[in-house]
Amino acid sequence: MRKWRLLLALAAMLCLPVWGTQSAAAATVPEDIFQWVQSTSRQNYYFNKQQIKYAIGADGYVDLNTLIVPTLRTYDDVQIRDVVTKRRWKMLPMKGYDRLVGAAEYLKFNLKAQTVEVVEHDDLDDTFTAITKDTNSIPAESYATLSEKDVDGRFYRAILAYAEAHQQELIARTGAQLSKADAQLLKGEKAPAAPQKQTGRHKKKGK
Repeated sequence: MRKWRLLLALAAMLCLPVWGTQSAAAATVPEDIFQWVQSTSRQNYYFNKQQIKYAIGADGYVDLNTLIVPTLRTYDDVQIRDVVTKRRWKMLPMKGYDRLVGAAEYLKFNLKAQTVEVVEHDDLDDTFTAITKDTNSIPAESYATLSEKDVDGRFYRAILAYAEAHQQELIARTGAQLSKADAQLLKGEKAPAAPQKQTGRHKKKGK
């Protein structure tokens, strides 16, 4: 999370004049760091295109099945009030929530299982500093079953489309090597076929 927060701090420096005087809905998020996907009446959805990458497997190789994605959502005033009201109702700490502007989340995609899991959720203030951090385990959700009209479904599919279009870039950012099998697969090479045993039909004729 340290590198993620450094980039958020950079974003905050670039956006301070806007964040300090206007609502989250009017904020300008740096396009060189964050990729905008969609906006609803309550939130704006982004993912961090400088940090999206694959995980590293237990074998030390790039895990092409697992995608790690830092995301950012900025809130309008109605959403901010809703979050604050719910925290008060639950009697949770309110320090810093007078400056709430949105949330950062880490998503983990399992591409084979077609599921996505939120592994961390941070509420953010107007300097993009985390007010609170939640790392409680949340059950993975099947993104494949979400409809085309589902807001989260559209967000997930946009992230996956970007990852597919920038696969080599993501692999390089992961900081590990591909396994030989994966490297061959990405090059379109087939693994060498196993030698076939000779049968009686293919034996050489004797003299």
